[in-house]
Amino acid sequence: MNLRPPVEKNDDIELTITALSSEGQGIGRIDGYTVFVPYALAGEKIRAHVIKVTSGYAVAKLTEILEKSAERTENTCPVYPRCGGCTLRHLAYHAQLEAKTRQVQDALIRLGKFDSPVVLPCIGMGEPERYRNKGSFPMGYDENFKVVPGFFAQRSHRIVPIEDCAIQSSAVMAVTAAVAEWANMYSIPVYDETTHKGILRHAMARTSADGVLALVVTSGKLPHSDALVELLRHKIPNLTGVVHNVNSKDTNVILGDKFIALWGSDRLNTTIAGHSFSASMASFLQVNPVQTEVLYSKALEFLSLKGGERVADVYCGIGTITLMLAEHADHVTGIECVPAAIADAKVNAKNNGISNVDFICDTAESVLPMLVSEGLHLDAAVIDPPRKGCEKTALDALADSGVQRIVYVSCNPATMARDCRILADRGYTLVKAQPVDMFPHTHHVETVALLTK
Repeated sequence: MNLRPPVEKNDDIELTITALSSEGQGIGRIDGYTVFVPYALAGEKIRAHVIKVTSGYAVAKLTEILEKSAERTENTCPVYPRCGGCTLRHLAYHAQLEAKTRQVQDALIRLGKFDSPVVLPCIGMGEPERYRNKGSFPMGYDENFKVVPGFFAQRSHRIVPIEDCAIQSSAVMAVTAAVAEWANMYSIPVYDETTHKGILRHAMARTSADGVLALVVTSGKLPHSDALVELLRHKIPNLTGVVHNVNSKDTNVILGDKFIALWGSDRLNTTIAGHSFSASMASFLQVNPVQTEVLYSKALEFLSLKGGERVADVYCGIGTITLMLAEHADHVTGIECVPAAIADAKVNAKNNGISNVDFICDTAESVLPMLVSEGLHLDAAVIDPPRKGCEKTALDALADSGVQRIVYVSCNPATMARDCRILADRGYTLVKAQPVDMFPHTHHVETVALLTK
């Protein structure tokens, strides 16, 4: 018999928050029934307005804090929490790190079914602001019908205008402001996600110590492109290139397939752990350069290479981890399904004078079983999958290769826990996990896990 939930939509309730969810929401309970309250903190007594009710849980909007957590901090961002980009800016930074450690531990226990996983304290930043080296902003209109950069409000196509973002590089924000200024000067119509009409979709930029690469996304031809380039060159002193991307599809995917260099270079050079990398705007790079070096050095430390190993770098991207591994191994094979990234990886290996690597453009679940059937034997492997994690066929193939040490680099504790359990069932021991805070003020956490045969 189904029991009726103890709350109804539009109820006003009082609640004590006992924990944070994996998405940073406060969790409270009424007669054992779970209520999620965004922006509420553990230990707080609150009032909230119920906005959603299901058979298993409710969601409520925080309306008043009756007893405040000692770890609540003052918000200094003018668009938080309306933009939805950050979810934990109201929580003291030391407490954010503790919450992320618990998030990884909880995932490994609850989802991975590990009894007592060793989860080391999350490694944080000394200065957790202005850390992002890449940003993409949809363009919209403000109340005066002026073109502005912004964010989509959560679960909508409504633009929240933004003049600055505290976690973004100042150079990225300068690019977006310049694109908006150009659009207003020449009355460039903004693309409407609902009607699919208009031209200007996104402004994007990537930065490094070498400069700034700007990109503008439109639904078709780019009018007044010379004026845009001239304005960007004037506004951004260390600009290295301007690229136009065409995305004519009715989709929420940001980039289309067509890239046109308007001025300068269509790629940006950056240095990671002493290696020089060249990346196009289509290629993946970690967005936090400071913590990227922490993350990758921890992966290398966990792998404990002696110099004679055969290593696979699965989901290798442009070869950032691959080249680090190659300095400590006999040979490294990088596997990646994005052709542009593999092209970049080959150039990066050549430019860094590293020859004991090869790269394969294919999916991990396709190429790993094939390589193992052909007799591939691995001593060690790094797996750095997207949020959805690995396909089981890829993990089984790794186990079949005889690999002794696996380092799993994850941006999603839930799928990492699932995949570590698959490997554990194939005879691997989860030795330890090290969370790294790549995304301060959000609920996201990166983790390096070591598994041994």
